[in-house]
Amino acid sequence: MEFMNPGAFKANAREALTDENLRSAMGQLAAGFVPLRQAAVDRLPEFDLLRERARELKDHILANLDFYLERFERNCTAAGGQVHWCATAEDARQAVLAICRTVDAKTATKGKSMIAEEIGLNPFLENHGIEPVETDLGEYIIQLADEPPSHIIGPAVHKTKDQVSDLFLHHHRKHGRTERQTEPAKMVAEAREILRQRYLDADVGITGANYLIAETGSSVIVTNEGNGDLTQTLPKIHIVVTSLEKVVPTLEDMTTFLRLLARSATGQEFSAYTTISTGPRRPDDPDGPGEFHVVILDNGRSAMLGGEVQDMLRCIRCGACMNHCPVYHSVGGHSYGAVYVGPMGAVLTPSLLGIAETRHLPCASMLCGRCEEVCPMQIPLPRLLRHWRERAFEGDGVPAAERWGLSIWAWFARRPWLYGQGARLAVRLLRYLGRERGRLGKLWGAGGWTDGRDLPAPEGRTFQELWRQRRGKGGAA
Repeated sequence: MEFMNPGAFKANAREALTDENLRSAMGQLAAGFVPLRQAAVDRLPEFDLLRERARELKDHILANLDFYLERFERNCTAAGGQVHWCATAEDARQAVLAICRTVDAKTATKGKSMIAEEIGLNPFLENHGIEPVETDLGEYIIQLADEPPSHIIGPAVHKTKDQVSDLFLHHHRKHGRTERQTEPAKMVAEAREILRQRYLDADVGITGANYLIAETGSSVIVTNEGNGDLTQTLPKIHIVVTSLEKVVPTLEDMTTFLRLLARSATGQEFSAYTTISTGPRRPDDPDGPGEFHVVILDNGRSAMLGGEVQDMLRCIRCGACMNHCPVYHSVGGHSYGAVYVGPMGAVLTPSLLGIAETRHLPCASMLCGRCEEVCPMQIPLPRLLRHWRERAFEGDGVPAAERWGLSIWAWFARRPWLYGQGARLAVRLLRYLGRERGRLGKLWGAGGWTDGRDLPAPEGRTFQELWRQRRGKGGAA
């Protein structure tokens, strides 16, 4: 499987559909996050009102982004921090490297950061003699496996317990751990024991940021393990790597997003740790870093402002859209060949990389609308996916067969009577072909479907016939 090649989505998906371990792991995801989210939402009567408020607040921030970013810089600097503005991924990598070199860093502990993944920070640091050590348990697991995250909040959600147990046995032998652990609590304890010294030895700590608070110049991380606190308080320098749309006007405004984030992500009322960092250690502080740096990345986001995909900048990275997406459940995150996966990734990745090399991703959706339904920020993901599908069709990379097929469908769609006749004929033909088993294992022209699953044979009448019947009886269609 090609981990970082969006153009390989089709090949990756075919491979994923035959992976039994992946199916087992993704089944656990659906059984866990989905009902937990619903239960958490049901316990909060004002959840929909919070969504409305959060959407309005985020739209206000995006309309005044320059003002709030400048205010953040002023207050961060006043608190003793330093802000680094980076237009591209390379700018951000170089900024982090320059900071690390001021203390001749050899190791850097890291909290979970999708922006660090976006800019390829780990391999870059390794190439410059600095060892990055992931401290989030999921990120630690995939670092051992030499894989990118497959989910934005559960990086190792594609791994089964047995696979993680094998990884730990293989990589922890050098630390004297030669017994294969199979109980989750013991596996966590083993990882914690090995990571503990890495926190103490690290020269630099790198985290992401869920939010940047303009009124105080603070960064905020939301975690469940406490690793982020150790990462940013023990080393000499704390580096925050984040993107420009994470800014929030006030601490009070942040609480609106916090009430939505954990409920949408993991079904918790609140994450275990919400850590606010403001500047470096002060003279009377018992701990904390000697320097506090915030690296703010653009990397194509400012070009989204005022455009058709600006709504995507409202995303708070909860993962609810992928948790509820049937396509994601079937093929997993690595199939997307990109840092951002699922419905949100299928919109954001073309926005950042261009549609030419990512044209398959917006098509990785049934457009069932479930992603928009559960999105706490009310991002119209199906509409944005259709936008990118249209842009892809306007480009030069669409195969002739695909254009030919769509043009035939469009010709019939512009002639409703003929379309109806063709639909009735197709239903009868498919019903006949599937008469023995009630389904079709192979169908010409539909290999993308039948290569991975059977197609149920149609029963009864067409949708248009049922529509006319119900309309005639005065019922709802």
